[in-house]
Amino acid sequence: MGFHKIMCPVDFSPGSREALAAAAELARDHDAPLVLAYVQNPWERVMNFQLVPEVTQDVTGSEQAEFKKWEADARARGAQVTTLALSGAPWDQIVSAARKDPAIDLIVLGTHGRTGLAHALVGSVAEKVVRHAPCAVLVVRPREAR
Repeated sequence: MGFHKIMCPVDFSPGSREALAAAAELARDHDAPLVLAYVQNPWERVMNFQLVPEVTQDVTGSEQAEFKKWEADARARGAQVTTLALSGAPWDQIVSAARKDPAIDLIVLGTHGRTGLAHALVGSVAEKVVRHAPCAVLVVRPREAR
C-alpha cells in the first residue's frame, strides 16, 4: 500500500512527537509529501483563563517557534514537508483540511492516552478524527501509555 500525501497534526505533546516520527518515516519511505498541521484552539484559551493581547501574542509567537522546530525535525527525518496552520476545534479543522485536499490519504496523529473521567471531560481529538476523516487514520500512543 502506498500513500500519496500524509497529514500529521501536532499539539506538541509526547504523543504528537511519536506521531511525527512515524509520519515522517512513512512519508520518506513512500516518497509522499508530509503536511505538518497545527490547530490553534481559541476556545481553550478563553476557557482556561483570560489573556491580555500582549500575552496572547507571546503565546502565539512561542507556538509558531515551536512549530518551526517540529517542521525542522520532520525535514531532518527525510520528509518533504509543507505546513498548515489552522484555527478552531482541532478535530473539525483536521477533518476539514483532509476533505479539502483529496490527495491526503493518511492522517497520522498522536493521542494523550487519557481514559476514564479525563477522557469523558476532555474528549478525544483522535477519536473524533477517526470517526469523521475521509481517509485512513493512524493513531500513535506515547510510549509511556503503552
